[in-house]
Amino acid sequence: MNKTFLLLMLLFPLSAVAQQVSSETDFFVDILGKKGLLLAIGVLFFFYSYRNSVKLFSWIEDQTYGTRDYVLQKCELLFIEVNPNHVTYGLLFLTFGISSITMSLFFLFGKYTTGIVFGLFLAFLGWKIPRPLMDYLVNRRIKKYENQMVDALNLLSNGLRAGLSVPQSLGMVVEELPKPVSQEFNLILQQTKIGVPINEAFENLSKRVPTEDNDMFVSSINILRETGGNLAEVFDTIAGVIRERVRLKQKIDTYVAQGKMQGGLIASMPTLMGAYFASTDPNYLNLLFNTLVGNLVLVVAAGLNIVGAFAMWKVIQIKV
Repeated sequence: MNKTFLLLMLLFPLSAVAQQVSSETDFFVDILGKKGLLLAIGVLFFFYSYRNSVKLFSWIEDQTYGTRDYVLQKCELLFIEVNPNHVTYGLLFLTFGISSITMSLFFLFGKYTTGIVFGLFLAFLGWKIPRPLMDYLVNRRIKKYENQMVDALNLLSNGLRAGLSVPQSLGMVVEELPKPVSQEFNLILQQTKIGVPINEAFENLSKRVPTEDNDMFVSSINILRETGGNLAEVFDTIAGVIRERVRLKQKIDTYVAQGKMQGGLIASMPTLMGAYFASTDPNYLNLLFNTLVGNLVLVVAAGLNIVGAFAMWKVIQIKV
């Protein structure tokens, strides 16, 4: 009885508001007519869009040309030569091409609602994926660079002890070590050959690879080249610090491995359960794939699953 009373108390204000809105809408319809009301709404929308046109166009430019420029910038950091037009076509295909193909396939089998819902969902993913994907590739390359830093510093130290200059020691690293550290050091040598001061070339390296170890390496070179000092000993010290940090990070990765496995299992559980039900009883999931409400539930569930997986991934990320 109490629950029913509380429910009525909650629904009564909502019904009153709905009735008020309906009566006001009928009032405007009686004065303007349906076409006049639609025209008035259109005029209001036009003026609102006009007042915010600068923000709107800047947002559209950021999401189109901005994304293309972002991808081109990251490709430059990855030492990948790419035609800007090819990037534009690729982004268009990723956003509209895949979604259009998916919608067409669903339409061929008469699944119009499902095709529209999943097509829009794929278009949204294609629109949002390029930036995180490029960030992932750049971060992966930076991690690979960090793993090669100890070997690079040891080679630099040995070269300096053997009487080589800093550029000659860099050339030895370029010849001995694989990418990406060889690419970065080779770019330093190329910049110095065209007249860029070596201090500025190292500062550019620090901007391209913004890590604590790399900043420490660049700062030590620039400071000791001006004030004087034993670079070989400094490189040995930095290599020891990096080596200890890598050892600590590997130890932490061992501790969080179980959390990563549990997170992966939890994130994949909805997909695995859906595949199991679809294989044992295909009609069991008909409502999800053949109705608008079911399609929306699938899209929302997929979105929440992605958000949950991302949250778990952030929790187990420990910065050393």
